[in-house]
Amino acid sequence: CGAGGSRRGGDVMPKQEKQVFRDTIQHHSKSFSFASSLIPGDARRHVEVLYTWCRRADDAIDLAPPEAQDDALAGLRAELDLIYEGGPSDDAMVVAMQDLVRRFQIPRTYPDELLEGMAMDARGVAYTEMDTLLLYCYRVAGTVGLMMSHVLGVREPEALQNAVHLGIAMQLTNICRDVREDWARGRLYIPHDLLEKHGGRALPAQLGAALSLQFQDALAKSVRDLLDLADVYYASADTGLRGLSWRAALAVRAARYIYAEIGAEVRKKNYDVFRGRAYVPKSRKYALGLKALGAAVLEVPFRTVNRFSRAPLSKALHFPGDVLILESDG
Repeated sequence: CGAGGSRRGGDVMPKQEKQVFRDTIQHHSKSFSFASSLIPGDARRHVEVLYTWCRRADDAIDLAPPEAQDDALAGLRAELDLIYEGGPSDDAMVVAMQDLVRRFQIPRTYPDELLEGMAMDARGVAYTEMDTLLLYCYRVAGTVGLMMSHVLGVREPEALQNAVHLGIAMQLTNICRDVREDWARGRLYIPHDLLEKHGGRALPAQLGAALSLQFQDALAKSVRDLLDLADVYYASADTGLRGLSWRAALAVRAARYIYAEIGAEVRKKNYDVFRGRAYVPKSRKYALGLKALGAAVLEVPFRTVNRFSRAPLSKALHFPGDVLILESDG
């Protein structure tokens, strides 16, 4: 692959490496793969590089045995040092990320926070309060939205907050969809204070066990509340879509519709997350893609008058002040 600086003059990544990044998205996230296919040319490749690095980092932690997870995290932090320092590397992923962070000036704090979110999983953090869950959502998904904003470009820095909110909304949706799988793995992301509100105070101590009807009801009501919260963050994300280019907004809106539809499928099951994993059929994804296209067409008059240009993004956002929606805001 050559030294880290050997490709900095332009986009000359071999076709085989590009296909590896694209295949990673298609394998791990059908929804994200569908949405990213709407992004044109080089922008799509840049998105695929970023997604693949995030996926690789997550797998490095998630697939490592518990006793090796600290070493895996240390290795990822060392890899980030190499990425941001721009040193020589024979790793195609590192070389691609070196180009990406330099080209789009992605603040180091974002991938650092992403790794901290993965460390929360490795440590088995107990989500006793909603604020802890929102911190987790910011770290593992909101930061990805921020990095994607640097890659895709936004009209004004204020749109960064909307990007964070979309990431948080999507992660809340994922958590609600995956309760059954996480439960079997001994993980519970639903905040304990929310469970207690619905009579499920003893639920965390039951992890992995069969649930009584009482606890199933508490879990269902908690999932309902989390999906309602996700809707608040989706609504904020919607207000920032005009801050993207037309094609980028089309792709992001399609992803937003598809992820929100996962939440709608959970609702159709009356929030009973143990009845099977909610998913969006391919035919429905195409329909939601058309819905996103319709919304994009309605924006044409605005975009004709207000031509898109990238704003400089010099200030990094930080949790919680730049990120959370306060109750008074909603």
